[in-house]
Amino acid sequence: MGARNQDARRDIRIRSPGMPIDSDAKKQPRMPSSGFVHIVDDDVAVLESLGDLLRSLDYQVALYKSAADFLKAELPDTPACLVLDVRLPGTSGLELQEYLASINVGLPVILMTGFGDIPMSVRGMKLGAVDFLTKPIRNQDLLDAIAVAIRLDLDRREDIAQIAVLREKYARLTTRERQVMALVASGLMNKQVATELSISEVTVKMHRGSVMRKLGASSVATLARMAEALDIER
Repeated sequence: MGARNQDARRDIRIRSPGMPIDSDAKKQPRMPSSGFVHIVDDDVAVLESLGDLLRSLDYQVALYKSAADFLKAELPDTPACLVLDVRLPGTSGLELQEYLASINVGLPVILMTGFGDIPMSVRGMKLGAVDFLTKPIRNQDLLDAIAVAIRLDLDRREDIAQIAVLREKYARLTTRERQVMALVASGLMNKQVATELSISEVTVKMHRGSVMRKLGASSVATLARMAEALDIER
């Protein structure tokens, strides 16, 4: 990126993604009925056309003619996605996508281009693009991709909120409970944990039960996923 865009980077304000927490209950997929869509394309006619389409379907929309314009924007804290043209003046769409990925911005990206090729699409998908659409784009294809992208952002935000709650619960564990949790989550049996900590197996069971109650874990498998989400190592 050029010096101008280097300065623009400092203006971006968006939450970074968090690690998801699995649970015993399966998360039910749902299609969002609304959301915020950011569109970056240097073709004003395309911008206005897409903007009109999405607003007619009750989406909130922000339009940008360049990557620099997008980076200067203060993004609202709401479920959203980015519809991004690959070929832009200055910083390209793929370069913007790479930059957002490098700073761990979790905003789902949908790429679009009138000059798509396989290497370009592979590069974009490896960076986590939800879809790669070739112009002229069918309205329904775009709407389907946007619905998926915003649902992903909803899930990401829920995961972040869950981790915040989990961290609060973990902070209330005693030192011994944290030690037991780490060892149990690593796959050790109660007897092995007892040997590792030089305590009785009964005491291990007591601490393990307390940990699971405090964290709301219904199984050891769930406890292990919680430990992974918290980056707890043995």
